[in-house]
Formats: sequence, structure tokens, C-alpha cells
Amino acid sequence: MPSDLTPAGVDPFDEAVYRAILVRRTAAPAELADELGCSAERVARALDRLRDHGLVGRLAGARRRYAAIEPQAGVSALVRARSAELDRVQAAAAQLSMLFAAAHSGTGEEIEIVTGSEALGRWFVQIQQEAREEVITLDRPPYALTTSNPIEQAGIARGVRYRAVYAPEALEWPGVFDDIRELISHGEQARVLPGLRIKLAIADRRIALMPLSLDLTEVRAAVIRPSTLLDGLIDYWELCWRTAVPLLAPAEDPVSEEDRALLILLVSGLKDEAVARQLDWSVRTMRRRMSRLYELLGAANRFQAGAIAARRGWI
Repeated sequence: MPSDLTPAGVDPFDEAVYRAILVRRTAAPAELADELGCSAERVARALDRLRDHGLVGRLAGARRRYAAIEPQAGVSALVRARSAELDRVQAAAAQLSMLFAAAHSGTGEEIEIVTGSEALGRWFVQIQQEAREEVITLDRPPYALTTSNPIEQAGIARGVRYRAVYAPEALEWPGVFDDIRELISHGEQARVLPGLRIKLAIADRRIALMPLSLDLTEVRAAVIRPSTLLDGLIDYWELCWRTAVPLLAPAEDPVSEEDRALLILLVSGLKDEAVARQLDWSVRTMRRRMSRLYELLGAANRFQAGAIAARRGWI
């Protein structure tokens, strides 16, 4: 199966579907399924992913039918989007290089290296307890101690603003999604960003805590005080925040709590199986509920559903 578009984030099977529809120009899932020797449902899911990538468009009408986007325009846009993602990674690498250089050039006042999961936990509690205005975080698994953060609720209660960017992997970690929903109900502003590679907590933009590795068997973390490195990490957090997808608590309740949870998970980028597992549903039940929400919103895919639901204040 050809895989020329894999470096741009296109699955090999999806690329085969794209090549097949390029020949036909327009096609329904069932027509391509016969040619590719698979189910129409699998082809339909591939076409929806290709639509998200900007490589096909769905034609108007009740019957599902798709048209191929001219490859030069579609693939070029996809490459530009992937390049932007790599630019963000490069920016993160530059900041981490600064941290590495500082950590190996001596122990100055700006950076302190702590070791052990207990020390990491104590510092995480301390910077939150000392915060007076705001705590901003980048959050992803694994977790050194517990996944819950009871200090946050106390901080929000005394007026500290919390803003968190989560990796989609965090929503798959047992219990974390329920914890996030609870924190949102208390006032946390939460967003999700695929590809998040570091963990970070910054209090009042004056002190930061960042594990130096995601390998928590030998925990080492940096406590970073006012410096150009701290300024760079704050700038990187702001970039992540602007890029991330909001997970907002609705002002009203036009949909059920389960439907809202489903919408949040859908826009977070989790796969169908992971969404179903989080909600304790079968994949079939999840897809049936998802189809009902699409009809209710007038959306053709999960990203449209998320955008429309956000505009309506549902999430």
C-alpha cells in the first residue's frame, strides 16, 4: 500500500482511499469500498479524516459523496500545517537546550535541580500554595505521584486563576478526565493540545517547575526562577495555549452531561476506542451517540461538531 503522504500525517490506508478517489474525482464510500476490498464504514471514516486534512470535500446532499481536492493545493496546505507543528517543536527544543546548558554550567540562583518524586511533589504543592494570581501548566502523563490536585481547588477558592493545557494522552489516563471535569466546574480554564511533549507548572510568572525527563524511575526536575529561560518557557506556554482546543464549561445545559462529555472527548482528538473507554460505552454505542450529535449540530465530522458546539456554548 503506498505511503508517500505518511510523513505529512496521512495514514497509509487513508492515502490509498485518496488515490482511489483522485481517479474517480467523486465517489461514495461504498464505491471505493468495492475497489479497495474493505467495508464502506472503514472507507467513510478514512474520507472523514481526509476531509479534516483538507484533501477531500463532502458534496451537498443527503447521500454521503465526496470530491477530491486538487493534490497540489491540498497536500501543500497539509505540509504547511505540519511544518508549523514542527516549528513549535523546534521552539520547544531551543528552550530545552537553554535549560540543559544552564543545568550543566553550574548551580546558579536561577535554576535549582531537585531529585526524587517526593521532592517534585513537594515543590508542585509549594509553588501553588505561594501563588497569588495565576498558575499555568502543561500536563501530560506519566504522573510521579497522584493524578488529582486538591491544592488547585483551594487555590481557585482564594482567587488564584488556573489555566491548563493537557495532552490528549492525559484524558486516556485512568481517572484524569473526571478530575479535569471537576476542576473545570470549580473554575479551571482547560485546553487540549496534541503533540505536547513536556510537563510544566509556572506560578505568578516568577517561578517554574519542570521535570527534565518523562522517565519517572529517576526523577529530576528544574526549579526555575526569574531569568531569560523562565521568560522563554512562559512564551512557549502562551504559544501552546493559543494553539490548543478549549474545553469549556457551558453556561447553560442544552445537552446531557454524557453528551457534553462525548463532545469534549471528540474535540480532544482521541480515537473512537479511547472515547468509548473513557465513557464506559461500547464503540458501537459511542458512534451511535456521536451520529445523533452530528445530526443535532448539523456537522459532518468531529471538528465541525466541536466548533459548532463551542459557538452555541455547549462546551
